[in-house]
Amino acid sequence: MATYTLPELPYDYAALAPVISPEIIELHHDKHHAAYVKGANDTLEQLAEARDKDQWGTINGLEKNLAFHLSGHILHSIYWHNMTGDGGGEPLEKDGVGELADALAESFGSFRKFKAQLTKASATTQGSGWGVLAYEPVTGRLIVEQIYDHQGNVGQGSVPILVFDAWEHAFYLQYKNQKVDFIEAMWQVVNWQDVAKRYTAAKERANNLLLAP
Repeated sequence: MATYTLPELPYDYAALAPVISPEIIELHHDKHHAAYVKGANDTLEQLAEARDKDQWGTINGLEKNLAFHLSGHILHSIYWHNMTGDGGGEPLEKDGVGELADALAESFGSFRKFKAQLTKASATTQGSGWGVLAYEPVTGRLIVEQIYDHQGNVGQGSVPILVFDAWEHAFYLQYKNQKVDFIEAMWQVVNWQDVAKRYTAAKERANNLLLAP
């Protein structure tokens, strides 16, 4: 049976300072992300046991747990690579990410309008959740999703390419209850090279899905 593992960070704990402190990065990756990996693996084992015993009294809870922990693992795995200490600014053609820049302008009207929508979606998520830029394969356009927890309010088939973690554990030690300040600061560390690669990969794989006409 396939199991999930905690990926290594692509940089050291201090790489994103002062936007995100080393203490937050260490706790976020080594404790919180690790907990989602363990939760997904534990749930797979519990589902295997249920199949072996043909006992399905807990199936609803197990399926919900798997969606929660697995989605948390996937989003965090993207999150770490979406950031770099040399990031920020705006995706530009001169930096080799012109295709992404054009797609953002086409889907949202301009980079400024896209930034405003993702900022607002991330900062106003009720409770715990994420703001996400995703490739939507039916129309071939980019959309913003406001995800509750890790798995709620998601369009089926959409592929996340840029994720902003709006859970309190992502910022509270440094930004206290000022989620808006954290989201605004996040734009200083966006790794547009990584986002552009994910956009290209999502487009190339779109035909692998069975899409509605």
